[in-house]
Amino acid sequence: MESQENDATTLRGVDVIKDNLKRLPGRPGVYRMFGDGGEVLYVGKARDLKARVSNYARLGGHTQRIARMILLTRRMEFVVTESETEALLLEASLIKSLKPRFNVLLRDDKSFPYILIRRNHEAPQIKKYRGTKHNEGDYFGPFASAGAVMQTLDTLQKAFLLRTCEDSVFNARTRPCMLHQIKRCSAPCVGLISKEDYTELADEAADFLRGKGADLQKRLAGEMDAAAEAMEFETAARLRDRIRALAHVRATQDVNPDGLEEADIFAIAMEGGVSCVQVFFIRAGQNWGATAHYPRHDGGESVEEVLAAFLVQFYDKRPPPKLILVNEMPEQASLIGEALELKVDRKIEIRRPERGSKRDLVAQAERNATEAVTRKLAETASQARLLDEVQKLFELQTVPQRIEIYDNSHIQGTNAVGGMVVAGPDGFMKTAYRKFNIKDTEIEPGDDYGMMREVMRRRFARGLKEKAVGNDRNWPDLVLIDGGLGQLNAVLEALAGLGLGPDDVNLVSIAKGVDRNAGREQFFRPGRAPFKLPETAPVLYYLQRLRDEAHRWAIGAHRAKRSADIARSPLDEIEGIGPARKKALLQYFGSARGVSRAKVADLMAVEGVNEALAERIYGHFHSG
Repeated sequence: MESQENDATTLRGVDVIKDNLKRLPGRPGVYRMFGDGGEVLYVGKARDLKARVSNYARLGGHTQRIARMILLTRRMEFVVTESETEALLLEASLIKSLKPRFNVLLRDDKSFPYILIRRNHEAPQIKKYRGTKHNEGDYFGPFASAGAVMQTLDTLQKAFLLRTCEDSVFNARTRPCMLHQIKRCSAPCVGLISKEDYTELADEAADFLRGKGADLQKRLAGEMDAAAEAMEFETAARLRDRIRALAHVRATQDVNPDGLEEADIFAIAMEGGVSCVQVFFIRAGQNWGATAHYPRHDGGESVEEVLAAFLVQFYDKRPPPKLILVNEMPEQASLIGEALELKVDRKIEIRRPERGSKRDLVAQAERNATEAVTRKLAETASQARLLDEVQKLFELQTVPQRIEIYDNSHIQGTNAVGGMVVAGPDGFMKTAYRKFNIKDTEIEPGDDYGMMREVMRRRFARGLKEKAVGNDRNWPDLVLIDGGLGQLNAVLEALAGLGLGPDDVNLVSIAKGVDRNAGREQFFRPGRAPFKLPETAPVLYYLQRLRDEAHRWAIGAHRAKRSADIARSPLDEIEGIGPARKKALLQYFGSARGVSRAKVADLMAVEGVNEALAERIYGHFHSG
């Protein structure tokens, strides 16, 4: 790759583009267009950079979206690549990382979960897994959601009795856990099954997930009949339960498409400027769930353009299957196929089926996408009306696009956490949620005002830094505080310390009435008298929902922090103490405090603690 950059920051719009044309080669590459303050407006790729960019230099003939993008352009950067395929892959990566304003953008692009049978232990573990595949074992997926994985795992536990516990728990067990009692684990931790038989169970589970469920069911049925004839009724009953579990999961996942073993199915529907792409995952002849995506775009793009951009971004960090079925052929489908083949080094086919079971599957995905767009439009219309009401209620200059809601959670000042949730025209923006672990040691335990001041200082100090470099997309149009006048004054004090006032941040605090009944909330604004809304007002329900979501988020963050503290023990900090010795020490002395008061001789009385370790433990608690 070669990189070129233009620094003619005094030029604007078409003049910037014409200035760059003088130096551009007629080679493949990627170009970036920047606005004021360095904001990335657009990322594009071209087979011929000079020819592609020259289209932007001509007057007229552009869509409103492209014309606006050209007008805002202040600078351009270019990367020359060896081929158009390489340019396509680089473009997708840059779009996902930079999130340009004028590109079609895949939102909510979380990694999909897999099922992992982990083999780097004598007793393989089955678990849900996300992330890089660095563990030794068998990976099966992707599944459309964590729910689809957990449902499948639940059935696999019944059918194959594999452990789900972590190694530390496995190594510390001295008797079977509850999962063995309810017939969901064969208890390899305490030797109730031989290593060979347990490994065979793991192999059977892997075969089932590879699509060999019918053969496995037939073999188990034969074993059940043989056990019944031998009057081994307990063994026959266990085999019967396993066969039922396998039949259940096959019935819920089997889609019976003729010869379709592995494929991803994409169907796009577009209406009123809103697009939905419905994705089905077919692996081992089974349906492993569906998921809906709503790509962000301005509405001027065609279905083929949106689907092309979506596919390249979708597979940026995940391997594609051999077959990709679509309801509309994306733009430059052959180029996309070549780019995906380059990533995985095997043949990839993108096809729009015209008949048969594959066409039926695509049609089913298309129906789901169309229904999802209809629901989305109805929700968006309702949301737009509510945001209009919010604008009028709080006298905002424009309809709010970003509303931030804050709440704190703690128990008598311990494990204090501040929570921020974000809402906008598309509902809650969960990727923008944040939690703030309260760090200021000078805050008195239980000082809600002090906690809110710290949260506001940290959030808006960061916001000011972002604005300083020209990025104000994350600046809130409205800030809602869960609390009364005291909380509002604490926020105003924190903002004043940053040089911000009520004109810079629109602030509202929501306080429940004296009986804390929903519907009797009071609203406080700087310099205004408090007021209430009619209990049946739709905008009141909306504001309550925002406040309740912030409360839920803050409490969840607090509970997670508290659980981590409860699980943590001073013994975890001592080298040489693993789960088994920790358990032995706690059983012998009753608690970590009891261990801290013990003498060296007492510590040596515990099984597994020699003199060197006893002195290390004693020294840890008596270092002063």
